[in-house]
Amino acid sequence: MAGAAIDRQTKVKPRTERPKLYKVLLLNDDYTPREFVVLVLRSVFRLSDSEGEVVMMTAHQKGSCVVSVYPRDVAETKATEATDLAREHGYPLLFSTEPEE
Repeated sequence: MAGAAIDRQTKVKPRTERPKLYKVLLLNDDYTPREFVVLVLRSVFRLSDSEGEVVMMTAHQKGSCVVSVYPRDVAETKATEATDLAREHGYPLLFSTEPEE
């Protein structure tokens, strides 16, 4: 088979980008009891009591604290779930999200 052309095609694998991560922030307020804040951190974010205490005290002292970091949809869902839980109990506790740098 002299002169037969060989067709070589390069297969390109698409590179999947890692999803951008978002921080969930606990914002301090002067009305929500500390015990309730720890309860929310434990139930929504699965933090231990001692981890919840550290996050709660950091937010209390500095005004806010990063609770955890997730892909955007998970971060927004958890922030909304935690804020809604506080509202259901009559507290102004607030969680927000922002892109991680």
